[in-house]
Amino acid sequence: MALATLALTACGGADRPDDAEASTGPDRMAAARADDAAPADTDADGGAAAAQAGFDVESVPVSDAPLGEFPYFNLPAGYGNPNSPKPILDLDRVPFWTGDRLEWVEGRAFQSLIRAERGKNFSQFELKKNIEHLITSVGGVKVTDSRIPQSALDTLDDSYEVAYSAGHGDIYNNPVQTYLVRRADRNIWVHVCSDTASAGWIIVESQPFQATASLIEVDAMKQALDADGRVALQVNFATDKADILPESRPQLDQVIALLQDDPALALSIEGHTDDTGGADHNMALSDARANAVVQALVDAGISRDRLQAEGFGQTRPVADNGSEDGRAQNRRVELVKR
Repeated sequence: MALATLALTACGGADRPDDAEASTGPDRMAAARADDAAPADTDADGGAAAAQAGFDVESVPVSDAPLGEFPYFNLPAGYGNPNSPKPILDLDRVPFWTGDRLEWVEGRAFQSLIRAERGKNFSQFELKKNIEHLITSVGGVKVTDSRIPQSALDTLDDSYEVAYSAGHGDIYNNPVQTYLVRRADRNIWVHVCSDTASAGWIIVESQPFQATASLIEVDAMKQALDADGRVALQVNFATDKADILPESRPQLDQVIALLQDDPALALSIEGHTDDTGGADHNMALSDARANAVVQALVDAGISRDRLQAEGFGQTRPVADNGSEDGRAQNRRVELVKR
């Protein structure tokens, strides 16, 4: 199918340029305000009603309009990305403001900084009208056009700011526009936030989680440790956090059994990340994840004296970070024989 354009030009995701940093620190203090969000636009498709009665995804009509390839929507002529594209993530968890709450959506995620191209003046009105027209032309609706209240912003941790600095825009000082295209088998959410000089947008296509990590059993781990001195595990953590997800429990049980079967075995638990985000942040994240695994083993009765934790961030990739498959391989925990 042809990509929906309406005289729009393509763009990819991007990091913020050096002179366009995310709003943090003093800007947040300047943005402090009452907990109630500003009223949603009354001319939006259900925007005001969403803020008053609580937005219900099921109330949005299902669209079967033709769409092209993800992320489906392009920018108006004269607008684009000043930076290299941010990679599209096959699975992430992103919040969208609905006018009454933050709706966390899991799925394929795209983000981009938006600026006017050389020779064109940036117009918030032009950008917003074009994006709204494009999305509504394929059966989407505007969920809200309102400011996110401080009480909701306070629930977002710094990891979200780091991971989506290009796409979330200055949400601390400006209204956001949220759109939804409801399909029979998935939902497509769009976040837009602009100021007088730039904007950001995030597009997420919801999809169910599909586990890709395979269980490595005790015998296979023992063979790898005896032969190579190390074995890589795919332990699943919450996005950009050190919280071990429940689906990783069977793999941890195998590690516990390995250590119980060989009381003399001592291991170094090493954490590794892909190159998404800053190097310092990734180093701290990998260290926290390694320590989380150690703590899980200690909680199961393994002596802490047999374990140590160390994070290496993005410094030891085993695959190309240019693809999602490569990044998935690089996000790993390794057991290293001591």
